[in-house]
Amino acid sequence: TAEEPRTFARFNGEPVVAFAISRSAGASDADVSVGVADRIAALHAANPGVRFDLIDTSVTNTVGNYHSAMLGLLEGSALAVIVVLLFLKDWRATLIAAVALPLSVLPTFWVMSTLGFSLNAVSLLAITLVTGILVDDAIVEIENIVRHMRMGKSPYRAALEAADEIGLAVIAITATIIAIFAPVSFMGGIAGQYFKQFGLTIAAAVFMSLLVARLITPLLAAYFLRDHGPEDTREGVIMRGYTRLVAWSVRHKFVTLVAGLACFAASIMSTGLLPSGFLPAEDAARTLFVVELPPGARLAETTRVTDALVDKIRTLPEVRSVFVDGGRQLPGKKEVRLASLTINLTPKNTRHRTQKEVDVAVGAILRQQPDIRFWALREGGQRDLALIIAGPDKAVVADVSQRLQREAAGVPHLVNVISTAPLDRTEIRIRPKAGVAADLGVSTDLIAETVRVGTIGDIGANLAKFNARDRQVPIRVQLPDRLRGDLAQLETLKVPVKGGAAVPLSTVADLSLGQGPTAIDRYDRAIRVALEGDMQGSDALGSLIDQVMQLPTAKSLPPGVTISQTGDAEVMGEVFSGFALAMGAGLMMVFGVLILLFGSFLQPMTILFSLPLSIGGAILGLLVFHKPISMPVVIGILMLMGVVTKNAIMLVDFAVEEMSRGVDRATAIIDAGRKRARPIVMTTIAMAAGMVPSAMALGIGGEFRAPMAIAVIGGLIVSTGLSLVFVPAIFVLMDDLSRLIVRLFVRFVGERDDPEDAGLTSPARPANDGRTYPSPPRVAAE
Repeated sequence: TAEEPRTFARFNGEPVVAFAISRSAGASDADVSVGVADRIAALHAANPGVRFDLIDTSVTNTVGNYHSAMLGLLEGSALAVIVVLLFLKDWRATLIAAVALPLSVLPTFWVMSTLGFSLNAVSLLAITLVTGILVDDAIVEIENIVRHMRMGKSPYRAALEAADEIGLAVIAITATIIAIFAPVSFMGGIAGQYFKQFGLTIAAAVFMSLLVARLITPLLAAYFLRDHGPEDTREGVIMRGYTRLVAWSVRHKFVTLVAGLACFAASIMSTGLLPSGFLPAEDAARTLFVVELPPGARLAETTRVTDALVDKIRTLPEVRSVFVDGGRQLPGKKEVRLASLTINLTPKNTRHRTQKEVDVAVGAILRQQPDIRFWALREGGQRDLALIIAGPDKAVVADVSQRLQREAAGVPHLVNVISTAPLDRTEIRIRPKAGVAADLGVSTDLIAETVRVGTIGDIGANLAKFNARDRQVPIRVQLPDRLRGDLAQLETLKVPVKGGAAVPLSTVADLSLGQGPTAIDRYDRAIRVALEGDMQGSDALGSLIDQVMQLPTAKSLPPGVTISQTGDAEVMGEVFSGFALAMGAGLMMVFGVLILLFGSFLQPMTILFSLPLSIGGAILGLLVFHKPISMPVVIGILMLMGVVTKNAIMLVDFAVEEMSRGVDRATAIIDAGRKRARPIVMTTIAMAAGMVPSAMALGIGGEFRAPMAIAVIGGLIVSTGLSLVFVPAIFVLMDDLSRLIVRLFVRFVGERDDPEDAGLTSPARPANDGRTYPSPPRVAAE
C-alpha cells in the first residue's frame, strides 16, 4: 500500500503542492529572490499547464525595509540641510555642510563591505540613527568659520583660525560618540549578535564625518565662501534672555545643581509610568496562526476544519490569500491534528485596519469553531509570551500550569493563553507475559516488531518493491485501516516462536486500551510545561510578564517547581543587561578620552554630570506618544548620551580656551554659552529634523524605528535646553573644587615656587567681544 498521508497543503482552499526555498549562508535575499523568480518563470514556460503562485516571502519585507530606511535617510538629510540654511542664511555655507552627508555615508558603506556586514535591519537602523550626526561636525565647523568671517576676516583666514579654534572640540565630540557605541559591538550572547554591526557601523560613520569636517569642510570654506561684511553685534531678545539666565545660574550654582538633580530624579521616577517591551510589533502584511484539534483527530478532520476556517477568513477585506500547511507547525513540529495558517494581507497603505486589528478579527473567527484551540506566531515560530514551568513531578507541574493558565487568562492584553501540558489520548497498551514469552523463546523486541508491522507498517529493505519505471517504490505491509484499532484483530497477529511455529499475540502479551500523554518534554532534565500566550493591544512584554509573575499560583510554587522565561522575554533580559554593561564601559571610555583631551580629571566631570539630562526628554516623548521602553528606545538613549556630551564639550572647550587667554571664569563660561548656543541649537534641530521621518513610522519597518526616533527627538529638545543652563553652573562648581584641591595641596605639601600658578584662572579681563560679565565671589588661593 502507499504510505499514509500525514500532511496536506491548501492555497485559498485549493489543494496544492507547496515547496519552500531557503538561501544559503551569506547570500543576498534580494539576489536569491530574483534568481528564484527567473527559474520559476522558466519552469512555467516549460509547463504551461501548471500554475505557480507565490505563497509567502520574507524578501518583500526585507527590500521594503531597505527602501524605507533609504528614503528616511534622504528625507532626514534634506530636512537637516534646510535647517542649516535657515540658520546661516548662506547657500554656499549650506552647500558645504550638505556635502558632508554623502562624503560620510559612502565611505561608511565601504567600511561595512570590508568588514563583511550586510544591509539588514540592524545596520539600516544604525544608518537611520546616524543621519543627524553626520552633518553635526560640518555644521560646527562651518558655523564657526562664518562667525569668524563676520568679524571681518577673509574666508581663507577665517577657515584657518576657526578650524584651529574648534578642532579639539570636534575631535572630542567624535571620540566620545565612538567611545559610547564601540562597546555595544562587543556585547556577548544573543545581544552581541544583534549589535556587532550596529555599533561598528555608527563608529565608522562618525569617524568618516570627523575626517570630512577636519579635512574637507575648511578647504571648501576657504575657497568657496564669500565675505559677509562686518559682524552684526546686535543680539535678539532670546539671546539676551538666555545670557541673563546663564549669568544667574552661574551666580546661583547650587540652586541650579539642585534643580538639575530634581529633573533627573523626576525623570527616573517617571520611567515607572512606562511599560517595557522587547521589539515593537511591525505591520509585515502577513500573520501566522496555528490551529490544534483534540488528541486522536485524524488528518481528514484537520482538513475539513481548516477548509471551513479558510472560507470564513477570506471574507475579510484585508485578506489577500490564505495558505494552510496541514500536519505541521513552525518551526518543525509534525502532527496530523495541527495546521499552520499563513494569512497574507493587502499592503498596509491600502487598508484601513492595522495588522493587529486584523489579527483580532481572525481570532474572532477562529474562536467560533468548536473543539479547537489556536494561537498566533511571531516570525521564527515564537509566541509573544513563553514561560517554562519545570519540576520533578509530572502531575504537580501539570497542575501548576493549568492553574496558572486559568489565572493568566484574566490578565489584560493577554489572550490565547495555552498550557502545553500534554493532553491525554487513547492508546493501545501491550504488556508482555514475561513467563510465557520466555518459555516460547519470544523476546520483547519481537513482540514490539509484530505490533509495529501491524499498526504503523513495515517498509524494510528486504521487502519487495514496486517497479515504477525509473524508480522503485517500497511496498508497505500493514493491517487495513479499519482493523488497526481493533484489539480483537491485533490479538490474532502471529508471533514467531522457537521451532519455526507461530502463536497469537494474545498468547505472549495482554492488550488493553488506556489513556496516556501525547508527549513528555524536559528542561534541564526536569519535567517541563510551557505557558504561552499572545499580546493584544499592547507591546509591553515586560509589564505583561510582571503581571503574570504576580499571580497567586506564581507566587506560591510547590517545592522543586520553578518558572523561567524563554523566547523574547529571555532575549529581552539578556539584551537589556548587555546594554547596561555596554553603557558602563562606554562611560568609562568617554571619561578616559576626555581626560586625555582636556588634560584634567575634574573638567570631564562637568561633561559627565550633564548625561542624566538626556533621560527626561526621552521619557516625556514616550509618554506623550504612548510608546513602551523597548530595544530601539535603549538605542536612542545611547545616542542621546553622545549628543549631550557633545553640547557640554562645546561649552567647556570654549570656556577653557578663553580662560587660558586670561578671561575670568564667569565671563568665559557665559561667553561660551552665548557663542556656542547657536551651533548647539543648530545641530540639535538638524538632528531632530533628520529623525522626523523615522518618528512618523512611514513605510515598511517604520514601527521598529519610530520609538527610537521619538525618544531621540524628545531627549534632544529637553537636554539641549537644560545643558545650556546646567553645564555652566557645574563648570563653575568643578573649578571651585579644583581650587579647593590646590589649597589643600599647598597647605599640606607646601607652596610652589610661583604662587600665581596655584589658581586655575587669571584676573578678570574683557572677553573677545569687549564685554565683562559679573564674576561670583570667590576666595583667592593662598
